[in-house]
Amino acid sequence: MDNYVAFPGLGIDRIPLSETLVEFPLFGMTVNIRWYGFLIAMGFALALIYAFRQAPKVGINRDRMLDVVLVTAVVAVLCARLYYVFFSDHVADYLAHPEKIFAIWDGGLAIYGGIIAAFLMGALMCRWRKVNTFALFDLAVVGFAIGQGIGRWGNFFNQEAYGINTDLPWGMVGNQIVGEPVHGMPVHPTFLYESLWCLLGALLLHVMFKKFYYFHGQLFGAYLIWYGVERSFVEGLRTDSLFIPGTPIRVSQAVSLLAIVGGAVFLFFMFRRAKKAGLTRVAFVTAAESEEVAPEEAKPTITLQEETVEEISTEETISEETTEEDDEHGKDH
Repeated sequence: MDNYVAFPGLGIDRIPLSETLVEFPLFGMTVNIRWYGFLIAMGFALALIYAFRQAPKVGINRDRMLDVVLVTAVVAVLCARLYYVFFSDHVADYLAHPEKIFAIWDGGLAIYGGIIAAFLMGALMCRWRKVNTFALFDLAVVGFAIGQGIGRWGNFFNQEAYGINTDLPWGMVGNQIVGEPVHGMPVHPTFLYESLWCLLGALLLHVMFKKFYYFHGQLFGAYLIWYGVERSFVEGLRTDSLFIPGTPIRVSQAVSLLAIVGGAVFLFFMFRRAKKAGLTRVAFVTAAESEEVAPEEAKPTITLQEETVEEISTEETISEETTEEDDEHGKDH
């Protein structure tokens, strides 16, 4: 049977779907590029492009930022998988067959696992590469929102991450969708809710960055609240939630509430500190001022030059004093 989805309330019937974007032979093998992977990659690329364009404005060296991003991205994907495995109903099966843990192509990535890991690893990498952590986090959250908004459409092609039954006009059905509690009835397209919310969030965060940016970390705190509010609501509609073992508590809702509270507390203290210092908008570094040279790399050369000049001056002074003493001794004798 061919895959399809439909939106009967909107009069849209049987939209043909395929999980595969393109398939072709290469060196005797069949290469299969899926929509899900392609859309995630495209979201990541657009997020990176955005960060590259904005980085010089907040004094971030692009080369150093790329070092942070590449390492963090790998760790984030790995942790998104481990997060899913740990909270999955099939954790016993994963432990019995460890080779399945890293079979990402079989499905199973938890966005919160990736986000948490990205911030933790990103902070460590920023410290190592001497990048302003909160300034980079502000660029990163706009990228997250862009990537999530685009990547969620991979769920559409896979017919996953949908919600419970609904009688709203945009409710959808599909050949792989199992409606709950009534099979065959339209369900909430929760992937669409999150996609639209994240894309709107990316736009609002960008406007905040351009017009109302008062301190580094402001966008980071706002993102925690923005995404936390949406996810805490939408997660309650989904039928594939991960639960804290032995409890009826959905993991993503618990983490979302922590994100909302944490973001609010963070913004409160950061705004108060910025207000004491005189609340003014962050002054962007102009293209002329940004030479893409890390100041930490330039300082040693200047210091050595200054020390060399001081040594030369000292030697000249000693030489002059010695000459004067010799002249005096000559006169005495």
